[in-house]
Amino acid sequence: MKQTYQRTLTACYTGYVVQAIVNNFIPLLFLTFQNTYHISMSNITLLITANFLIQLLIDCLSAGFVDRIGYRASMILAHAASAAGLICLTFLPDLLANPFIGLLLSVAIYALGGGLLEVMLSPIVEALPTDHKEKTMSLLHSFYCWGHVAVVLASTIFFSLFGLENWRIMALMWALIPIYNLFVFRKVPLCTLTAEDEETLPLAAILKRPAFWILMVVMTCAGASEQAVSQWASTFAEQGLGVSKSIGDLAGPMFFAVCMGSSRMLYGFYGDKLNLKKTMIASGLLCIFSYCLISLSPVAAVSLLGCGICGFSVGIMWPGSFSIGASVLKGGGTALFALMALAGDLGCSGGPTYVGFISDHAGGNLKFGIQMAVIFPALLMAGILLLKNKKSSMR
Repeated sequence: MKQTYQRTLTACYTGYVVQAIVNNFIPLLFLTFQNTYHISMSNITLLITANFLIQLLIDCLSAGFVDRIGYRASMILAHAASAAGLICLTFLPDLLANPFIGLLLSVAIYALGGGLLEVMLSPIVEALPTDHKEKTMSLLHSFYCWGHVAVVLASTIFFSLFGLENWRIMALMWALIPIYNLFVFRKVPLCTLTAEDEETLPLAAILKRPAFWILMVVMTCAGASEQAVSQWASTFAEQGLGVSKSIGDLAGPMFFAVCMGSSRMLYGFYGDKLNLKKTMIASGLLCIFSYCLISLSPVAAVSLLGCGICGFSVGIMWPGSFSIGASVLKGGGTALFALMALAGDLGCSGGPTYVGFISDHAGGNLKFGIQMAVIFPALLMAGILLLKNKKSSMR
């Protein structure tokens, strides 16, 4: 791969770090916002919901407008919105009469950037002239995990040294990364996802393919398999280690993120020696094992270990689904990636909701909810097998 394209790839890696910043920095400040601005827990929850819904909306709309305005304009807009949202966070709540409105507007701005980044980064990397696209895609998605870890660690260290009251300075420091990457994307070379001699499938044609709907199920299950446990990792850390909530957040979600990032990085380095679909099926089996370890172990510390194994098992699911989709539906273009991102986000929302619903009807038994979530990796494996047979029948 040419050195210029290596710069493009590096910029995409940084792009996922930016997405990790906009998704994971504000949750560290929820308690601070409650105390400083006297915001209720229901409004804090609304901030999370707004971020998720706006990113889902971008997933839906981007299938129609990204190809019209182009990849470069989309990436510049994504980074500008991400930086602007973080910067607005430092003054809008104090400027407006209702601080919550200022927070909500800031979240809405950076959610626009986060949604575009999620849709655009994968097709940009898929279009680059790399030899082993599955490896590159896996390595790309590992940077979201490392970005998540960096945000939690760096912010925690900063707050410990300089105090939570200086959180605005930390927000401005994080905003420097999307500002820098914006200027990088102004110059790096970009490729089109569809080859010159390859016909781009219209959206209507994509929707008519049975393989597309199987891919949507696979992608939904990839997101659900990941978040069904990730959202509860802090709880298991607190119970297993007997530590405070803040330490539990570090030990639980960070442990999960490190294991997931390690899985993606390993596949990024050695994926050319593995069959992607077989690896996905093996990951599904390991995911089911981790769910059983979490839900059936009487020792909370072992349940925490299960969370780490789950993080490792789901690492390849999201990027692997994108790679399989690009190979099964050639010519799908950006629309395919946008719709798959939409399915993945729905799974990320639906997985924890499903676990919470089942747990609530089981008398608050969270472990039973996790146990019932084995349906997600099971359906993912079934979908991969169907896609394998589908592709074989088309030859």
